[in-house]
Amino acid sequence: MSTALRSTLFILFLITQAPDLLASDQQLDDADVSDPIDVMGTVADHNYIDITGLYRLHLPRIFYVDGSFYVYKNTESALDSGEFVEVEGGEIVHAEGAPISIDFSITSHLVFVWLGILLTLLLTWLAARRYRSGIGSETEPRGVWQNIFEIFFIFIRDEIAREYIPEEKHHRYVPFLFSIFLAISFMNLFGLLPWGAAATADLTVTASLAIITFFVTQFSGTRNHWEHVFVFPGVPPLVRFILTPVEIISLFIKPFALAIRLFANMLSGKILIVCVLGLIFIFTEMFGAAFGVSSGVVWVSLTVLLYALKTFIALLQAYIFTLLSAVFIGMAAEEQEHEEADDTSIVHATDVSV
Repeated sequence: MSTALRSTLFILFLITQAPDLLASDQQLDDADVSDPIDVMGTVADHNYIDITGLYRLHLPRIFYVDGSFYVYKNTESALDSGEFVEVEGGEIVHAEGAPISIDFSITSHLVFVWLGILLTLLLTWLAARRYRSGIGSETEPRGVWQNIFEIFFIFIRDEIAREYIPEEKHHRYVPFLFSIFLAISFMNLFGLLPWGAAATADLTVTASLAIITFFVTQFSGTRNHWEHVFVFPGVPPLVRFILTPVEIISLFIKPFALAIRLFANMLSGKILIVCVLGLIFIFTEMFGAAFGVSSGVVWVSLTVLLYALKTFIALLQAYIFTLLSAVFIGMAAEEQEHEEADDTSIVHATDVSV
């Protein structure tokens, strides 16, 4: 279990170092949070967190400009310093016109990424303590949370890692796959909270997770894996000019598909819930308060059903991401036997699975 902790720490390091290049929180800072149909405002990244709708916690702003770091406790402090100004659209720029090289500002999505990873660390640490003390290893697991933890761990180990990664190698990837599954599950579920942010509805976050899987996959590649990318034993030389670019492109298509799949599913789910609730305000404006409030019974009931469905989808998407990661790792780590001049090897070369 200590290996699981190290894997999670590795994920934390990579994600926190990835600059939030796709964040658009500067353009949404001035949005009216009381606007009931501000659909995109509910899924966009911000430099603040609304806590239960009663308090807004502004997050630090960190800019890297011309080789120097500028650190402020919030956006207002950055503007009050006179070193940065706000332009049309809510974007913050350097007062002297120098471009902001990297915006390291803490955002709401990043905070919920940290929370998801910290919860993963906490649960694995608590479980490791119990197993080291003999509870669950020498006796039966005790307590609801430990039984649930063991169910998920055994499922990831037996139904994913052992199923799709070679038998002699699967055990070394179980901590990584289990950490990925837990962290993504927590991030997905946080997005269902009324005041929470769906971190996995941010392409920067899902891309960071996919990049981690990409590097783990490539470092797991065997000699046979790279031969079927560049050499293709038994394949005519002229055919290699076609297959080699296809295989190289497939190496990058796989993590791209991982990132887009998770991002699109979580983004659409959050938007759907907000749109359904927004019908209450739309009907109120169109037909009056009495009709709007009456119809609210229907829309709130439908939202409850959507929340139940989205809870299932949150876990399902974490499972799919973990499953595909195991499939890609297993394909790279597999030792394939082939004969020279065997035309059947072309089947392996053209097996580009996304």
